[in-house]
Amino acid sequence: MKCAVHTEVDATGFCRNCGKALCPACAREVRGMIYCESCLADMVTPPRPAAQSGGSSALATLLGFIPGLGAIYNGEYIKGLIHACIFVAFVVVLAGDHSDWVYPAFGILLGAFIIYMVIDANRVARAKLAGHQPADWASQSANAKVVGPFILMGLGVLFLLDNLHPHIFDRIFDMWWPLIFIAIGGFLAWRQLGERN
Repeated sequence: MKCAVHTEVDATGFCRNCGKALCPACAREVRGMIYCESCLADMVTPPRPAAQSGGSSALATLLGFIPGLGAIYNGEYIKGLIHACIFVAFVVVLAGDHSDWVYPAFGILLGAFIIYMVIDANRVARAKLAGHQPADWASQSANAKVVGPFILMGLGVLFLLDNLHPHIFDRIFDMWWPLIFIAIGGFLAWRQLGERN
């Protein structure tokens, strides 16, 4: 039998991995086993991360404008459900009868949330196309699986209170909205200090 590479030379062995006939010049012996050069190279080099086929960061970005659809396109179904529920909550608040300041405040928050969904869909799609798992605060926390249910329960409680006592959002936000900014600022400061230590 002739060598698979040098067809004019007789083969002296076979690659243990692929079975290709090899001459002495092509055979690579490792611990008494014979391998061809390509099989040996495949064994010693780490595999490249496989990029997802058929995915597109541009399409994910466009779908990010539709609540939840960008996350679903990226295979993040729970995140997509949470995005859709938060969007519906904003729409329900904006459709209700509230004082004048509620509409621009929630309108700005809704716009910021839509921009977040678009950026997040693009970021996750690019990371997956590059073969990386995107870092996400929810996926890194130990209690990631309970974040979504607690968000949904909290929104449900707020809407139930608003149904039982009309204009409760007006009373809550008129009295306590500055505390929201204080709480968010305090949380961000605590988190930054924790990362430095």
